[in-house]
Amino acid sequence: MSTTPKAQAAAGERSGSPELVKGLGLTSATTLVMGSMIGSGIFLVSAEIAREVNSPGLLIGAWLVTGFMTIVGALSYGELAAMMPKAGGQYVYLRESLGPLWGFLYGWTLFMVIQTGTIAAVGVAFGKYLGYFFPGVAADRWILGPVHVGVWKPFGLALGNMDMGLNTQNLSGIIVVVFLTLLNIFGLKLGAAIQNLFTIAKVSALAALVIAGMFIARNASAISANFSNFWRMDFPHSASGTAAGPFVGVLTILAVAQVGSLFSADAWNNVTFTAGEVKNPKRNLPLSLALGTGVVILLYIAANFTYLMHLPFDGDPHGTTVIARGIKYATDHPEVASVKPEDRVGTAAMLQMFGAKGAALMAAAILISTFGCCNGLILAGARVYYAMARDGLFFKSTGVVHPTYHTPKNALIVQGIWTCILCLSGSYSQLLDYIIFAVLVFYILTIAGLFVLRRTQPQAERPYRAFGYPVLPAIYIVMALFIDVVLLRYKPQYTWPGLIIVLLGIPVYFVWSRRSAALTQG
Repeated sequence: MSTTPKAQAAAGERSGSPELVKGLGLTSATTLVMGSMIGSGIFLVSAEIAREVNSPGLLIGAWLVTGFMTIVGALSYGELAAMMPKAGGQYVYLRESLGPLWGFLYGWTLFMVIQTGTIAAVGVAFGKYLGYFFPGVAADRWILGPVHVGVWKPFGLALGNMDMGLNTQNLSGIIVVVFLTLLNIFGLKLGAAIQNLFTIAKVSALAALVIAGMFIARNASAISANFSNFWRMDFPHSASGTAAGPFVGVLTILAVAQVGSLFSADAWNNVTFTAGEVKNPKRNLPLSLALGTGVVILLYIAANFTYLMHLPFDGDPHGTTVIARGIKYATDHPEVASVKPEDRVGTAAMLQMFGAKGAALMAAAILISTFGCCNGLILAGARVYYAMARDGLFFKSTGVVHPTYHTPKNALIVQGIWTCILCLSGSYSQLLDYIIFAVLVFYILTIAGLFVLRRTQPQAERPYRAFGYPVLPAIYIVMALFIDVVLLRYKPQYTWPGLIIVLLGIPVYFVWSRRSAALTQG
């Protein structure tokens, strides 16, 4: 017999404290998957990938690798989500399969860098594109500061070199974070409604970009240049010179290029954080993961084909037209010299298709995309800290549910405060560079936990069993391990800091767990 959210809330109140309620159906769960994945990355990172792989075919290959890994990961998580439909999602899976330390390290890294850093970056990206319509919103329009932090080079890693303070661009991001945090405090249904609206809008906008790109004003010279030598293998990266041979060199190049594409396709696991609030979770969680990741990956790959139909793959960083800049050095204002690549592939493609109106449409689409992405990340992330607090491994107050709105109010507020600090610090962009290595480590551990639970809990109810088990999950682990090893070798500046952030959580775990044990005994 099913129960309504109001009935669940009343039952929680009778038990002594308010509880989270099940207010997310299949549609809301699926839009949470899709909306959390689609931010601004798909419109930007293809330029950096192009500079890494130096081949149109390998640009698509990099996205195919990302797509395969994302969908296999989602299908594997589906089994864990249906088996343990509890608030906290991935934190719970790691806790149950590998032990509480591993769950805590994930939650610690999520709070310090992964979730909050991503929210900060997406929020400031909102401010960046808001500046397209309101020039007063810009990174150089300072309200307080800036205070410049010089370069710090511990162990040969370049950290710092950033400006801290409040400018109109990061103020816009902070306003978005505060607004959406407050909105999500006032009920799950309100947050879910906003998520549904903005996800449908941005998926429609991305689909429109793809459809228009396939049929409107295709650039014959770009198509000829890009597809006549689609699989060329002239690598600029040192990894191409590996002594193991050209095939291993290709795999290495694709692994190095995964930093951008994997990050752009990440956050699909956020729906598992809200598992305790999903209706019929044993069916809807696996289904939402499969549907959401499948649709987004299809759109991402199609969008990259669209870029190749309108912009030449190669370009001149000093070019004065959109065509001259190409995909590698894409910008929406090529007449203005830039110190570093802006990587605005999406707006450059729309500018090529529709002129100035196209660039404005793309800027508007990215505003919608980033706003919706922020909402999904804010809604979902707080549920992990709530679950940790219930286990005595985070601030006790974050484990409290609002008595009227039945949301983890304090977890949302703490998450919002730290996110705003990251916006002001100017360090979030560096932090994001460091997290993909750590993200992959936790994906590897979680999917390894699937094997562990099959062995240690063979009789547990599994409404859905991972598709392709054990082959596909094992392939995922091997691929992710290979990418992490390659990143350690060729991009140490992106890997060691992320690993250090994870390891710093170990002493914090023991302090917090002992404190929790002392309070329990007392």
